[in-house]
Amino acid sequence: MITRTGQAPRVGPYVAVFLHGYGSNEDDLAGLAPHTVPDLPWVSLRAPLTIGPSSYAWFEILTPGNPPPEPLATATEGVWSWVDEHLDPATKLVPIGFSQGGLMASELLRTRPERIAATVILGGFVQAAERPADAVLASTLPPVFWGRGAEDTVIAAAAVERTDAWLPTHSTLTRRVYPGLAHGVDAREVKDVRAFVDQNT
Repeated sequence: MITRTGQAPRVGPYVAVFLHGYGSNEDDLAGLAPHTVPDLPWVSLRAPLTIGPSSYAWFEILTPGNPPPEPLATATEGVWSWVDEHLDPATKLVPIGFSQGGLMASELLRTRPERIAATVILGGFVQAAERPADAVLASTLPPVFWGRGAEDTVIAAAAVERTDAWLPTHSTLTRRVYPGLAHGVDAREVKDVRAFVDQNT
């Protein structure tokens, strides 16, 4: 798994993990690091599936907004394998994912919540299938930020509705919908993510 990493002056017990969207690469979200996690070390991971030049995906899109659980589980285990190999077991992660990467961020939370300090889902969603730690999350309600554009037509409406129903019962949710924003991230969201991460690390 190809990575891009950064190191801020203060090194603590947390590492931010950026997870790019479908058709992008590990450089895409790296530019957000100075503005969202300026006090944290960070890593940006490249998804394993090549779909074009400098273009990668965590899994194929077969049914928009409703991926099969098997390839999603395989991609998630790939991220955990990287974490297990490269990070100290005591390190808590702050997954920050956009679009398909936002789904991946939620999958890290839903598989090993004990390793997650806080989760950031940008223009993403959660899958429909039950995951190993869902019952734990319903009890512990860990912090999750979910931001999306009010004009986002890329993510299927059913996936947005599913996420809107699931997150409040499985997390302490910070939910933001940004007027005028399509499928992207803007300065308003960056500011809100930084405040959320600062509050939870």
